[in-house]
Amino acid sequence: MPSTQAKGRDHIPYCFTNWLCGGGIKGGVTAGESDQWGYKPADRNESTLVYDIHATVLHLLGIDHTKLTFRHNGIDRRLTDVMGT
Repeated sequence: MPSTQAKGRDHIPYCFTNWLCGGGIKGGVTAGESDQWGYKPADRNESTLVYDIHATVLHLLGIDHTKLTFRHNGIDRRLTDVMGT
């Protein structure tokens, strides 16, 4: 791999799409909209993070994301790290 090539995603690295349905998800809601090209968040200060998606799914399953931990390398970790609403 040439040193000038970036690692990871090389297309639309700042946005992603999730479709959630059932389980109490309200239909027809868009959260964390992107710009007109779908390249970057429309509102960078209030963008939806992966942690928010994880917290939402755990909430719908009846699990408090702030209390769910798993031990890794001797440290208790959370799926939503210190973020997620």
